[in-house]
Amino acid sequence: MKSKGKLQVLQICVVIPAFKVKSQILEVVKSIGPEVQKIIVVDDSCPQGSGKYLKSNINDPRVEVIFHKENLGVGGAVKTGYSRALELGAQIIVKIDGDGQMDTTRISELIEPIVKGSADYTKGNRFFDVEVVRAMPKIRIIGNLGLSFFTKLSSGYWQVFDPNNGFTAIASNELKSIPMSKIDNRYFFESDMLFRLNLAGATVEDIPMPAIYNDEKSNLKVSRVLIEFPLKHARNLVKRIAYTYYLRDFNLASIELPLGTVLLALGLGIGGFSWVTGIINQTETRPGTLILFLTCTLVGIQLLLSFFDFDINRRSK
Repeated sequence: MKSKGKLQVLQICVVIPAFKVKSQILEVVKSIGPEVQKIIVVDDSCPQGSGKYLKSNINDPRVEVIFHKENLGVGGAVKTGYSRALELGAQIIVKIDGDGQMDTTRISELIEPIVKGSADYTKGNRFFDVEVVRAMPKIRIIGNLGLSFFTKLSSGYWQVFDPNNGFTAIASNELKSIPMSKIDNRYFFESDMLFRLNLAGATVEDIPMPAIYNDEKSNLKVSRVLIEFPLKHARNLVKRIAYTYYLRDFNLASIELPLGTVLLALGLGIGGFSWVTGIINQTETRPGTLILFLTCTLVGIQLLLSFFDFDINRRSK
């Protein structure tokens, strides 16, 4: 009965995946304020022994360290932390990284929309403040622009930016509705979460959050961003459209997308074929062929624009 009482008191829990963050993890944990009742650190088979180092150097009763025998990736570590937080009865679960890039004094701001009931999931966005953006490494700015666009397409949250921001918070009831086993275990975790949240009908809100950049090195490889991420975004886009517009509902947008795609492909096909044939035979394109090409192409583009307009506004507040 005593443990049950403790579970009922617990409301806010912080989950921290730890991998190669030995030099930062202690200060990160110490900076978390009293508004948080539990701190779960998941040592993802860290070669530096981040979890053991933390346990040996802190006596905060809120801290619990979980050790993975083998590396599962940042997503796998977070999911382990999420599962433990749900076991403890947490009502709001905050996820932060262990590298010290997040201002933990802003946890209250991050969870405020969830507390008020206006959002199910909140995430930091480092691009609200122009001065902060100027201080960011240029490669991160360029990378975020591309990743944000792909994430908007695949997740359906067109109002969300900075998708790989690891400063997030989620209501426990919403977390329970998501099939955690299907979410990516690696660096695609945050983007995959947004995709699953959309399917669950969750309300997501961006919160302005500056990042803190020191001399830390990212474990994310460029090859993953350039090859793996676009493929996974494409997969999620196809799934989202199939679930949203054909399995769960059927509306005008459900017709506009395939019809627009077929007409655009037909128009471009006719135009391309006529262009190549004209070059080979040294002949001019017939007016009828030109009209057919333009009509199919323009109508196809218009239908696709109409579909995306519907998709963008579907979750507008």
